[in-house]
Amino acid sequence: MPWDHPNPFTLPTVAQSQDIDGLNHTNNAVYVQWCEKVAWAHSEALGLALADYRRLDRAMAIRRGEYEYVRPSGLGDEMTLGTWLFSGDGKLAMGRRFQLIRDRDGATILRGRWDLVCIELSSGRPRRMPQEFCAIYLAAAVDRPGGEGG
Repeated sequence: MPWDHPNPFTLPTVAQSQDIDGLNHTNNAVYVQWCEKVAWAHSEALGLALADYRRLDRAMAIRRGEYEYVRPSGLGDEMTLGTWLFSGDGKLAMGRRFQLIRDRDGATILRGRWDLVCIELSSGRPRRMPQEFCAIYLAAAVDRPGGEGG
């Protein structure tokens, strides 16, 4: 597939009837939900789940989200959603990118990006990433020093 960055974490998805809006294509809000789903799956695959966030009293929260809806998708379209982490400042912030590709023709349907900030769950205030976040997330970042993440 023609990925924007190397070695994405991927999840397959298929547009279902409940995903289709009045314009007869996948509703934009569904794409946002799919991005959240692949982001959590990637985090869990790396070894950080919601229980770890609670244990550490820290979370990576979306400070800003952007989505570019490149092409429509329709009922039954089989697609693959990829995601990557970017290192950010390595202390408080990092980034995540998304790309949704239609399987049958390799067309990019969506590109997205999140700017993430580490927060303390108990207060909601920005806090430095704990060592566990740095060791796991930054090691997987595509732009980490010394090579590609994954």
